[in-house]
Amino acid sequence: MVSFDLTGRTALVTGANTGIGQAIAVALARAGAQVICAGRSEMSETVGMIPGATALTLDFADPMAAKDIFDGTKIDILVNNAGIIRRADSVDFTEADWDDVMDVNLKAVFFTCQAFAKAVLARGGTGKIVNIASLLSFQGGIRVPSYTASKHGVAGLTKVLANEWAAKGINVNAIAPGYIETNNTTALRADPDRNRAILDRIPAGRWGHADDIAGTAVFLASPAAGYIHGTVLNVDGGWLAR
Repeated sequence: MVSFDLTGRTALVTGANTGIGQAIAVALARAGAQVICAGRSEMSETVGMIPGATALTLDFADPMAAKDIFDGTKIDILVNNAGIIRRADSVDFTEADWDDVMDVNLKAVFFTCQAFAKAVLARGGTGKIVNIASLLSFQGGIRVPSYTASKHGVAGLTKVLANEWAAKGINVNAIAPGYIETNNTTALRADPDRNRAILDRIPAGRWGHADDIAGTAVFLASPAAGYIHGTVLNVDGGWLAR
């Protein structure tokens, strides 16, 4: 029987203070999971939306921030949502903006996955990892070189970790959101020309909402997705099909 029930599972969602991370945290809780909201920002709004949720301060500017948090715990689901973006013409892009984005979006994702997997394997359990990739895991974008490189990397990490851990009881998959109404896309939506060009390309005819991603995360974290490994699932209103 196909089940989307997460009762008895504990989920850690990074970057859960707002936007996609917040929506995923709420959706996992509604599916029955106990949720830990992690990140460097204040989590009180999200925690207030989820009975029994807890907050955990983690700043992924330090890629090793999560290396010890899974020790002695039984966290079954990891959602790597935390991420940052820097915009500038590639000829002007700084080393600091390159390193800052790569540390949070890629290096921290790998070492958080590693710490999670070590704990799951040590207790002989099973686990689910859901990484948040991007359309820019497949495309180049404009004026976001480090973000694009990092999200290509997330897609690759998802596949290599699935290859290593699928037979050991850990599902590793990713979601590639399309153009979603979040803080990261405020600048695009505020630019009339870019906003119109984006909308004209989306077959669904609208920007996505954070809840559009949340349901997919519940699916990938659930028993219903037990035989899905190494997949990057596009949730983009049809963007990549165009």
